[in-house]
Amino acid sequence: MLYPCKFILLLPILLIIIISQNRVVQARTTLTNSNNYKKLQRPFNNSVSAIFVFGDSTVDPGNNNYVNTLAKCNFPPYGQDFVNHIPTGRFSNGRLVTDYLASYVGIKDFVPPYLDPSLSLDELMTGVSFASGSSGFDPLTAQLLDVITMEKQMEYFKEYKRRIENSIGKEKTKLLIRKAAFIISAGTNDFAVNYFNTPFRRQKYYKVSEYQQFLLQMVQQFIKDLMNEGARVIGVGGVPPFGCLPVVITIDSGINALQPRRCIESYSAVAREYNLLLQHLLKTMEIPGTKVFYVDIYNPINDMIHTPIKYGFTEVTMGCCGSGLIEASFLCNPKSIVCDAPSNHMFWDSVHPTQATYYNLFQAIRPSIDFAIKQIRNIS
Repeated sequence: MLYPCKFILLLPILLIIIISQNRVVQARTTLTNSNNYKKLQRPFNNSVSAIFVFGDSTVDPGNNNYVNTLAKCNFPPYGQDFVNHIPTGRFSNGRLVTDYLASYVGIKDFVPPYLDPSLSLDELMTGVSFASGSSGFDPLTAQLLDVITMEKQMEYFKEYKRRIENSIGKEKTKLLIRKAAFIISAGTNDFAVNYFNTPFRRQKYYKVSEYQQFLLQMVQQFIKDLMNEGARVIGVGGVPPFGCLPVVITIDSGINALQPRRCIESYSAVAREYNLLLQHLLKTMEIPGTKVFYVDIYNPINDMIHTPIKYGFTEVTMGCCGSGLIEASFLCNPKSIVCDAPSNHMFWDSVHPTQATYYNLFQAIRPSIDFAIKQIRNIS
């Protein structure tokens, strides 16, 4: 979802408010086995060279470990269901959608963070994530917690290209980039954290529709930059129903935050409007030899929330860590109480999905993944 380790996907809104004030499934029930990712049916004759990922905490596998920020999760209980129970910096109890994607296309089992200094050349060449938890298309969103802006993520990608060119040459690098899949997942923090819960952007963009257009301009420029760097197949995730994030429900429900807990429809309506505008934008951006496509995050997440039993969920409005109402990042820590069955919960903390949710989401977007693979096969 791509959520705020939103879809973060992200650091809780409450944390952003505190900082800004101081500073200006398992598929259904089968994911308990941490090796189930190996059982994913992989597409025949795959020709994807690498996977490159940009965005927020929904696709950050640990870049924030190497950034001076409070938005970290490289400590227990994060990662308790990851291989060897390692808290890698993923804002979840286990894998992310991009990990399942990489395994599915047969490249590698996990997408590593670009900033990990121990990555080998082989690891780099099959793809990395440049994403940063608590980031967004709006530069101010990332600045709120001193994480990596989308602009800086692009700079890191350019740096990456130079490193690979120095190792295998420019022509082989160009081919590697042309045959790679590019994934972008961001936007939730821009709305749920920045626009709705700090005063800064609303002073300039009084109407949410104005802010939506601003974000779309940022999206458009980012995609153009990727194209200029050689990207040919680019998938852009929409935003989820962020009115259903546990922390959003908690903060915006006031005295009714405990029972009954319901999604904040006004927030989710903004998400739907933005997704429609994003789809229209992406259709206008395709040029010969390039495919830019929309990845629907909203509807799969919305379906899990409203028909949880179909996915094996018993709790969809509170996180598994702590009270499940406000905890995320350092508020979810080794001293926090954790629910007995994370795979029964949609959310790991008050913002980020569980591994089970990410797996269900992966299954939902497989048609988009297969579409991307087909496009890459046709690239010479």
